[in-house]
Amino acid sequence: MHTGRCYCGDITYEIKGEALMKGQCHCRECQYISGGGANFFMVMPEDGFRYTKGTPAQFTRDDLEAPRTRDFCPRCGTHLLTRRATGGVVIVKVGTLDDPVAAYGRPETAIFTIDQQPWNIVAEDIPCFERMPPR
Repeated sequence: MHTGRCYCGDITYEIKGEALMKGQCHCRECQYISGGGANFFMVMPEDGFRYTKGTPAQFTRDDLEAPRTRDFCPRCGTHLLTRRATGGVVIVKVGTLDDPVAAYGRPETAIFTIDQQPWNIVAEDIPCFERMPPR
């Protein structure tokens, strides 16, 4: 089990289970959300995630065909996770983990490198994909 929280501590969570994917995303949407850098994330089974304190606010764009819903702290604004429209998984933001090294370690893949900014570095031994990797 791993735990995490928002910056101000009003919202806390725990996750159980193995990550389905550990990555870093360079798409423009993630750049907006992160404020410029790559978005480091873990895809986790939804049934292994629960909030243990507080209630997040949510935001879903209404102009996209398959929008994602983003959970964030209504007080400090920390982006905690993303939910796909299809459900089943949550995409946890690594920076919100209490012990990111133990829970995440390092990314296994870099995605949407077609949008990568020159200052966003990917380790040489990490597979890179211009968009999503083949399934």
